[in-house]
Amino acid sequence: MTDKERLKQIILELSYEKRRVILASGRESDFYFDGKQTTLHAEGGLLVGKLFYETIKDVQGVQGVGGITLGADPIATATSIAAFLDGRPMHAFIIRKEPKGHGTGQWLEGRKNLPPGSKVVIVEDVVTTGGSSMKAVKRAEEEGLQVLCIVSLVDREEGGRENIEQEGYELRTIFTKSELLA
Repeated sequence: MTDKERLKQIILELSYEKRRVILASGRESDFYFDGKQTTLHAEGGLLVGKLFYETIKDVQGVQGVGGITLGADPIATATSIAAFLDGRPMHAFIIRKEPKGHGTGQWLEGRKNLPPGSKVVIVEDVVTTGGSSMKAVKRAEEEGLQVLCIVSLVDREEGGRENIEQEGYELRTIFTKSELLA
């Protein structure tokens, strides 16, 4: 069994639920992918790191991987470790949902590892409309980072890819909803 096949099993066991939910986008859905159940699982997290790294290995000059807390946090860390183990250090970073309320008041954690101009990849657990991804891109760019592409564990295939590409960014995915549920 390949790493991707095993990760698919874990996602279907731990992260996929057939039930009514309201998504971050405000949309109602009859199914849900709770990516954190997979990305925080020991084997799931390892496989996520390996597969995200494999997905961005060909992107030239990547210095960092990160996204909006909380969904991106374990993905960024796992990908950073996988990259380091392959001899290509890529530092993880976290984008806060609001600036730190004390101390430096910063939006971005891991700042000292990524000076302005650093090339980064935005990571996500699930893309629906692409709104969260584009918020992460905007904040990263406001912090002086250069976003090369976006990678998501699951694309729900509800317009996110089209919206992201319309903004001029590439979306790479580990799985689409169709691939997972085939």
